[in-house]
Amino acid sequence: MTWRAPEISRKNEPHVGDERTMLEGWLDYHRDTLLHKCAGLTAEQLKTASVEPSNLTLLGLVRHMAEVERWWFRIRTAGQQLDDLYCTEASPDGDLDDVADADAEADFATYAAEVEAARQAAAGLSLDQTFLHRWRDGGADELNVRWVYVHMIEEYARHNGHADLIRERIDGVTGD
Repeated sequence: MTWRAPEISRKNEPHVGDERTMLEGWLDYHRDTLLHKCAGLTAEQLKTASVEPSNLTLLGLVRHMAEVERWWFRIRTAGQQLDDLYCTEASPDGDLDDVADADAEADFATYAAEVEAARQAAAGLSLDQTFLHRWRDGGADELNVRWVYVHMIEEYARHNGHADLIRERIDGVTGD
């Protein structure tokens, strides 16, 4: 039997709540939206690039967001000592680039595990807790957990726009 990305029951974003409820609710909405864009597709469809010269795929986006969840919530915010999932020195964008031989079912499981681990890592942290972040250009800034939530919402929103276009290109499915 051919594996397909699972259907998802997407939760609506909160309309009322305190700051943490709103940030977590909107982030969960965007997490679900990415999976919603992949639902029902085969592994091969998930590996289909949008349009040349881009190599962007839905599976690449799922892998990238697993990497980003790990990186911002677990490594940066919670200070856990973890390796990257897909990116290496030899392939710094391996999450997005190295999907041809990837196992989509395993990558979806990794994504789900990283989202849960990110939730757990952030659960006990104050939104005001800070950490020093070193940027690729050599600069550094003090950031707080609140910034990470807002950044993650922005990251998902941007990539969910990509996912809309890729999904439409694959099978014509559009929608929110």
